[in-house]
Amino acid sequence: MKYNKLGNSGIKVSELCFGVLPMGPLQANISVKDGAKIIRKGLNSGINFLDTAQAYKTYPYIKEALTGYKEDVVIASKSYASSYDDMKEAVLEACREMGRDYIDIFHLHAAREDGSVFQKRAAALSALVDLKKEGLIRAIGISTHAIEVVEESAEISDIDIVFPIINQIGLGIIGGTTEEMIRAIKKVSVRGKGIYAMKALAGGYLITQLLESLNFVRNIKEIQSTAIGMVHPRELEINLKIFENKKIEQEELVKEGFIRKRLFISFFCEGCGTCVEACPNQALSLKEGKAVVDYELCLTCGYCVPHCPVFALRIV
Repeated sequence: MKYNKLGNSGIKVSELCFGVLPMGPLQANISVKDGAKIIRKGLNSGINFLDTAQAYKTYPYIKEALTGYKEDVVIASKSYASSYDDMKEAVLEACREMGRDYIDIFHLHAAREDGSVFQKRAAALSALVDLKKEGLIRAIGISTHAIEVVEESAEISDIDIVFPIINQIGLGIIGGTTEEMIRAIKKVSVRGKGIYAMKALAGGYLITQLLESLNFVRNIKEIQSTAIGMVHPRELEINLKIFENKKIEQEELVKEGFIRKRLFISFFCEGCGTCVEACPNQALSLKEGKAVVDYELCLTCGYCVPHCPVFALRIV
């Protein structure tokens, strides 16, 4: 496993970052015990970087996985909090629920927001700056789908880490193309920001082009790590081989565990539209009084799921 420093932050991470979102209640909803086993297997195999968020509800999986584990682990979390007090509580909650004295990286969670996010959520950013001074976080980040936000990050001295969406077909990128996002990534890299990537497989859309898609992102030299969501031991096994540059047989890529997830909308959907507002990629709309999904746009991120008041949405 290759390890890289995240820009000038001094934080050293494995090139493969374990995305913990998919095992939680927004997606697969596997048991904490089973999820923790997979995380622990990843840690024992050389991964030292975990990505989660307040909204994902996956802190218990990480806490269980780290029980008795003695090696250093880098944890990144994030919150949609806008106020000073709410962001401070988000960081304290992360420390409390994962049994940590500090969180390595804490992001403004800003998937759909534009470049004004730093003004709109200035109070939350101020909280992160103060908490970094107090030693409760090591680095401040921004998690985004928007090219404009990546570009703005280059000018914000308090931002240490940028976590942008990037994939070879540009699915989910707001405000431009893959090539334009890469230019924005290069811009923040020059300023010494650490960069790790999300959605290299476009929410599973590119699962049939696994090697090509992951290598596309890995070959962007400014990116130090790539976060990949994993639920099945087979997914972990294959991804470890890829990031350790081991030979992959074609039959390994078609085994169970590499089937694309899909958003399922139950018949009892009431058509209230809350999921439409929550979708970061405009993949949901209302038709004849029911929510419908455009699978060409859906990132299977699960962000819509907790917003449904009648629990009509599931990632399956």
